Amino acid sequence: MSKEKVKFRTSIGGQALMEGILMRGPEKQSIVVRKPDGTLEDKVEPVSSIRKKYPILGWPLIRGTVVFVESMVKGVKAITYSANFLPEEEQGEPDKLDLWLKKHFPDDKADKLITGVAVALGIALAVGLFFLLPTILTGLTTGFIESRLLRNLIEGIVRILIFLAYIVLTAKVKEIKRLWMYHGAEHKTIFCYEKGLPLTVENCRVQPRLHPRCGTSFLFLVMIVSILVFAVVSWSNVWIRMILRIVLLPVVMGISYELIKYAGGHDNILTTILSAPGKALQLVTTAEPDDDMLEVAIEAMKLVIPENAGTTDKW
Repeated sequence: MSKEKVKFRTSIGGQALMEGILMRGPEKQSIVVRKPDGTLEDKVEPVSSIRKKYPILGWPLIRGTVVFVESMVKGVKAITYSANFLPEEEQGEPDKLDLWLKKHFPDDKADKLITGVAVALGIALAVGLFFLLPTILTGLTTGFIESRLLRNLIEGIVRILIFLAYIVLTAKVKEIKRLWMYHGAEHKTIFCYEKGLPLTVENCRVQPRLHPRCGTSFLFLVMIVSILVFAVVSWSNVWIRMILRIVLLPVVMGISYELIKYAGGHDNILTTILSAPGKALQLVTTAEPDDDMLEVAIEAMKLVIPENAGTTDKW
């Protein structure tokens, strides 16, 4: 067995926002936004998780789904916060549902409801587009393809193609292009910190922008793992297959999370293979940032580095 390279991997992770970065450390999370006047606005909050209250939710294979939902909730809140600093002409008008909730509920409760609706719609869209739609499309081949295994393989390929098409098409939107640049800044800053270098624009600029521990890599790994999991439990009836896809989705996410977590904390042949597809996709979902974006990412990183850096935040 080959000996692994010993390398520091931080547990700090981030998310690109509208003209900003969210960084989440072991104790705190920060949001740093570049305002229209060029100055930086930051917000720091303690990290909380339902897993602390209910330890069973932190068990392997269970924690993947919990982490995903929590990340979506925190991500939606952070995006909403960052959007408040955009120029008024770019913010757009609030939709009717938001206005109705603001009118009938106190501000705090309305904000929670708006976040909940956004997360629910996001999950519903993802499940419908990337899981149920491929099942429906593949169901049209039932009279032509009798092998359940082959149909499952075709469904998996269709799922991956829809996912890739979605990523490529959204990347053409101007605002998304800047989001991908901030995504690149986030990765470069994390790499710089992991290498123990001073967090400067010059040091971050030369770092890679493709990181093995990335949400994009996780989602792509979900697509691949789903092919294997769904092959174990299959059904000829398309409606039953759709129900099984939804029921088994937490299993798929649980396995995918454990794999991406392992890949993020180790360097060996297996992790290179696990990370390769996600890194290839990051060629689309990240872009080279400018120095202003790196400054935002560096500031966000500095705000969440724990006092015992390199010990309390490692994998």
